[in-house]
Amino acid sequence: MGKVILQVLGTAQDAGLPQPNCYCDNCSKAIEDPTFKRRAASVAVVLPDEKQWHLIDASPDFKEQIVMVQRAHGLEGRVMESIFLTHAHIGHYPGLIYLGREAMDTQNVPVFAGALMKRVLENHAPWRQLTDLGNIHVKEIQNGCPTELEESVKVTAVEVPHRNEFSETFGFWITGPNKKALYIPDIDSWEEWELDIVEVCKQADICLLDATFFSERDLADIEGSDRDLSEIPHPFITNTMERLKTISKTCEIYFTHFNHSNPAFKPGSDARKLIEENGFHIADDGMMFDL
Repeated sequence: MGKVILQVLGTAQDAGLPQPNCYCDNCSKAIEDPTFKRRAASVAVVLPDEKQWHLIDASPDFKEQIVMVQRAHGLEGRVMESIFLTHAHIGHYPGLIYLGREAMDTQNVPVFAGALMKRVLENHAPWRQLTDLGNIHVKEIQNGCPTELEESVKVTAVEVPHRNEFSETFGFWITGPNKKALYIPDIDSWEEWELDIVEVCKQADICLLDATFFSERDLADIEGSDRDLSEIPHPFITNTMERLKTISKTCEIYFTHFNHSNPAFKPGSDARKLIEENGFHIADDGMMFDL
């Protein structure tokens, strides 16, 4: 088995950084400085020796993200072997539209999704056209059932609680020949999950976890914001660190899926210092892990 690489393609919440129609400090900086920009959360599993790659979530930044993978690994013009979807929120599946006849016009790209997500893609426009024209072939996956990509490489769905208006929500185990990664970009809270996040992370070498909000002050610090955090629940980074502090030295824990308001974006900020001083890490767009 050749190398297996987990590449981070985006680390922002669904609308990215900058977020549309926002001029908060973070968004203003990202508008002025493209190096501060972050794409919507997504990762790729790359098998460079086999000239193959698989995508987890087709974000609104799909066009840029496939270029990231292809140019990093000499895969220019190589369509992904498959796509796995976490759920039906806008940051995680609209990139599929580029597989249609107006753009890439792909042929039967396997799209792995839960039963409810499968129903959305097969029965609702415009996604239905992708299945009707054979651009994608939606395959149902279930909690705990692995999908083998190649020998010694598999992706296993793990269901998590998260505002399931249209579909179930999955995180994923990504298992390579040498290491195992856990990817959970969205969850309402660790308390609501039937599994113990500490025990789950103990099984992983690398964790990429929901970091949407640093604390309850994130949105309060944005002038004019009237969003109610109870309507968009996510575990605070401060809460996650408290829960996982006993294993932060034995498991590499990275935060991803940052809301545009998150103070941890800023190098040198008190939020980022607290994260790093406690043995945790900030995931960056383009980061790679050998599995």
